[in-house]
Amino acid sequence: MASKYTDFMLGEDIIGIRDLARDFADNEVAPTAIEMDQKHEYPMAQLQKLGELGMLGSLIPEEYGGTGLGCLANAVIIEEMGRHSGTLALCVDAHCSLGMVPLMAGGNEEQKKKYVMPAVHGEEILAFCLTEPQSGSDAGGTKTTAILDGDEWVINGTKSWITNAGPASTYLVCCKTDPSAKGSSGISLIVVRKDTPGFEIGKPELKLSVRGSNTCQLFFSDCRVPKENLVGELHHGFPYFMKGLDEGRIAISACSIGMAQGALERAVRYAKDRVAFGKPITEFQGVSFQLAEMETEVNVARTMLYSVAKLADAKLPFSKEAAMLKLYASEMCDRVCWKAIQVMGGNGISEEYEVERFYRDNKLNTIGEGTSEINKLVISRHLLKEY
Repeated sequence: MASKYTDFMLGEDIIGIRDLARDFADNEVAPTAIEMDQKHEYPMAQLQKLGELGMLGSLIPEEYGGTGLGCLANAVIIEEMGRHSGTLALCVDAHCSLGMVPLMAGGNEEQKKKYVMPAVHGEEILAFCLTEPQSGSDAGGTKTTAILDGDEWVINGTKSWITNAGPASTYLVCCKTDPSAKGSSGISLIVVRKDTPGFEIGKPELKLSVRGSNTCQLFFSDCRVPKENLVGELHHGFPYFMKGLDEGRIAISACSIGMAQGALERAVRYAKDRVAFGKPITEFQGVSFQLAEMETEVNVARTMLYSVAKLADAKLPFSKEAAMLKLYASEMCDRVCWKAIQVMGGNGISEEYEVERFYRDNKLNTIGEGTSEINKLVISRHLLKEY
C-alpha cells in the first residue's frame, strides 16, 4: 500500500497513475476476481477499460498513442491489478511487455502504427509466441520454421503455453528462418494475424494458476503471411524478444508483488478480527511475527522492483538485475501466500478468502519469463563475467 517511502521512490506522475490503477482495481477488478477464476473467464472488458484509461501504454511513446511514462509506471499498474487478480496482471504483462516491447524494438513505422497503436488503446490484444512442446527455457531450440516463398512466409510448427491466445488478434511468432543456423542464430520474429489460413488455435488449457488467462497451443500448417510481416532484421529476432523477456521479468515480478500484497492485506484484516482464547490472534507472537516477516519480504521486493524499473527507464543495463528481481519476487510471493494461508487456518484454503487463489496463481510466476532455475543461470553467468 501507499507509504511515504514508496511515494518518495515514485514521483508525482507515477503516483497519479498508481492511484488511478488502484481505484480501478478496488472498484472494478476486486468484485469480479473470484468469479472470473471459477469460470475461467478471460478479462477482456477489463483490458479494454485499462486501454481507455491509458494504462496499457506506459511503455509506448506518445507518438504511437502511449503515455511514455516508462517501465516503472507499467510495474505499478500491474502491481495494483495483482492485488486482486493475478489473471488480469499476467494478461497485461503478456500484452504490454512481451507483445509491445519487441514490436517497438524491431518494428518499422508501419508496423508500429498498425499493431501497437490499437494495442495501446485496448482495441486489440497481442500474444507473444516463443515456447514450443520441446523448447521453453531453451529459447534457442525453436523448431517452428518460416521459409520465404516469393512474397510470403510459409510457417510450419507448433507453439505451446501461449498467453492471451484466442482473444489476441496479433501473434508475434518466433520462427527459425535459417534452419541450418545453430542455437539462437537464424531466428526471426514474424507477425501472424488471427484467422490467417493455416493458423489454428487449440483449446484453452485447464490450469492450476491464472485460470482466466487463456493459454493455448498454436498450430501452423503451411500458414502464409506477407513478407512485410517480418519484424526487424532477418535471422536476428532473438535480441528483440529477449528485450521483451527482460522487461517481462520486471512486469511479472510486479504481478507477484501485487499478489503478495493482496494476500498480506487479507491476512492482516482476518487476524485482527479473528478471536481465539479470548483475544485477537494478532496478540499471539506466532501470528504477529509471521505478519511482520510477510510485510518485510513484500517491501524488500517492492524496493527492488522500483529500483530495477528505474534502471530500465534510464536505459542502463538491467538484465542481471531483472533476473534477480524475478527470482526473488516470485519465490517471495510463494512464501508470503503460504504464511497468509497458515495465519487464516482452515479459512485460508477457502476460495471465499482468496489467498489460496494468490498461492495458486503465483505458481505460474515461478515458471513464466524464465523458471527460477533459468534465472539463477542468467544471474550466475553475469556474475562470473563481472569477476
